[in-house]
Parts: sequence; C-alpha cells; structure tokens
Amino acid sequence: MPAGASGPQLARAVLDAAKARREATAPRRRSAVGGGGDGQRRLRGYSGPGPDPRDPQLLGAVLSRLVKARGWEQPAAEATVFGAWERVVGSEIAQHSRPVKLEDGELTVEARSTAWATQLRLLAGSLLKQIAREVGHNVVRKLHIHGPAAPSWSRGPRRVRGRGPRDTYG
Repeated sequence: MPAGASGPQLARAVLDAAKARREATAPRRRSAVGGGGDGQRRLRGYSGPGPDPRDPQLLGAVLSRLVKARGWEQPAAEATVFGAWERVVGSEIAQHSRPVKLEDGELTVEARSTAWATQLRLLAGSLLKQIAREVGHNVVRKLHIHGPAAPSWSRGPRRVRGRGPRDTYG
C-alpha cells in the first residue's frame, strides 16, 4: 500500500491486495463454457454419428431421472396405487373395491360388499405380491380391508341415543 494513500487510492490498494491473495491461494478452476455450474464442459459443434449427451432424450427417461434425483420414488409409487388401481390389482377386483388411504405402508381398502371384503381378506397375500410387483417393494406392507360403511341414523336436530334400528343391521 502506498504510504500517503487515502480515500479511493487506499480502497483500490486494499482491493488489489485481496485479489492477489485470493489468486495465490485458490486452485485454478476451468470454467465451463456456457456456465452450467454443474462442472460439465459444454460441447460445441456437431454431435457426430454416435450417441451424444446433446441428443434429444425420451421424455420418460428424463422424468425418471428427475424423480430419482428429487427423491420422489416413494410418493410416486404411492400415487400409482391410487391412480392405477385397476392395473395394479386387476379389473375384477378393482370393480368391487377401492383404495381409501395409505399411511406408513398400510393400505386401507374398502370393498363394495361384505362378501367381497371377506374374499379380499382371503386374497390379501396374493394382493400384496401383485402390488409389490407393480409399484415396488415396501410401498404397501399391510392391507386393512373392510366392507362398505353402514349409513348413519343420526340425522336431524334431535336424536335419541341407542343402537339404532335393530331389524336392518343386527
């Protein structure tokens, strides 16, 4: 630094000294052409006859890489259980049942009738294998199968406590 420097000259001298220190201690990095920031060098010119990273990519491959990079495999597999229920369990079972909720690997399935609920309970092992084959292992670890919900008899502003009509559901 100059001996009698003040104001702008002093600031310039301090800045130049800091730049010199940084250049002396920092390792040399080659900047990527195009500045992608990911450390890969951007290629220029024509790609040629062989495969090249600049070639157009299939949308499914790009999406699968994105899902994997973001850690969305588990939520995507869980959504497949609900979105593609017919494909996952088969058309006949899908006509008589529907998935209700999936929490902590436990899938709750509601059957159309109590008879179908009993059938699905008997088929629970094979259903778990089918689901694992379609959406992946450890997405669904346990099935809770129940029949249709009974209608509520508590309607209106005044109601009487009790078990409800016994001649219908008993």
